[in-house]
Amino acid sequence: MKTYFYKQAGNIRSTEPHTIVNEQGTAIATVQRIYDNGLKKFLDGYFDYRYFLKYTVQAKDEDKQFEVKKVFRRGKVWFEGKDLQTKTKYIISYENWRIGVPELFISGNELKMKIEKVMEGWSEFIVDEQIIARWKADYDEQSDEFFMTLEIEEVSPLQDVGFFVGIAQAALFIGV
Repeated sequence: MKTYFYKQAGNIRSTEPHTIVNEQGTAIATVQRIYDNGLKKFLDGYFDYRYFLKYTVQAKDEDKQFEVKKVFRRGKVWFEGKDLQTKTKYIISYENWRIGVPELFISGNELKMKIEKVMEGWSEFIVDEQIIARWKADYDEQSDEFFMTLEIEEVSPLQDVGFFVGIAQAALFIGV
């Protein structure tokens, strides 16, 4: 299992880059909330900074590797993730709204993954009933920061830190 750590300001409107480190404390990437333009950033304030939602993960000394954004169309909400190296697109959406317990799923490139979202504790990424990764955010009131931990199992079909961090930031940390 590989473990990664990063901090996030308690203020969700922050656009500062945050460094992701591995178990040895080596910086491997950054995650950052971005806006396409100043108008979107300004207008997002009227929607509690949850409407124009977009995160990028950039590997150290490389171009952006993963991007995820919130999409609203025809009364539906979902997230779109894109691996910017392979151009693979992922859809992150809620299913089973009608039965009262919505479930979060990721689909794309012959992948069907479920996320067991937990507000305080480990949220699990599951493929074929097997946990392949876990993510959690612990809040520290004194520093007004969240301390994020990501664990990726060796059996995971995806070992891309950007994939998991990008989706966790958008869908689990901010949400709908």
